[in-house]
Amino acid sequence: MKYIWLVGIFLICHALRAQEHIEYVEERYCLAEAVYYEARGEKLEGKLAVSGVILERVVSRNFPNTICKVVHDGVYLNGVIMRNRCAFSYYCDGKREPMKDVIAREDAFYIADLALQGILYTETEGATFYHASYVSPEWANDFTFLGRVGYHLFYAE
Repeated sequence: MKYIWLVGIFLICHALRAQEHIEYVEERYCLAEAVYYEARGEKLEGKLAVSGVILERVVSRNFPNTICKVVHDGVYLNGVIMRNRCAFSYYCDGKREPMKDVIAREDAFYIADLALQGILYTETEGATFYHASYVSPEWANDFTFLGRVGYHLFYAE
C-alpha cells in the first residue's frame, strides 16, 4: 500500500511539473511573439524594455496575470478580438502574423529567455505602457514619462 501511495505522489508531482513546463513554454512563446512584432527592429535595450513592460503588467493588479493574457489583452466580442481594440497593435490589426524572419524569431526567443530570467532594461523599470515615437496617444499625458529607448517612449502609471 505504501508503494502505491508513493507512486501516486510521484505521478501527481510529475504531472504538476509537466503542466508547469507547458505553461512556461506557452508564456515564453507569447513573450517572444510580442518582442518579435513590437520591437523586432530595436537594439537589445529596446527589446528588453518592451519585455519589461509586459512583465510589469503581469504583476500589476490593473492587468491580466499571465504573459499570454497580457499580450492578447483587448476587447473581445463572442470570443473574437475586435480589430484595433487591443493592448498590442500587432495582435488585432487583422493581419496574419507568422514569424517569418528566422533570425529575428530566434532573437525574440533569446530576449524572452533573458527577460524571464530577470534580465531587463533598468532605465524603463516600472513602465507599464509604451508607444512608438511617431504617434501621440491621448493616454500618454495621464502617465509618468520614463524615457525613450529606440523608437519607443515608455511610461509608468
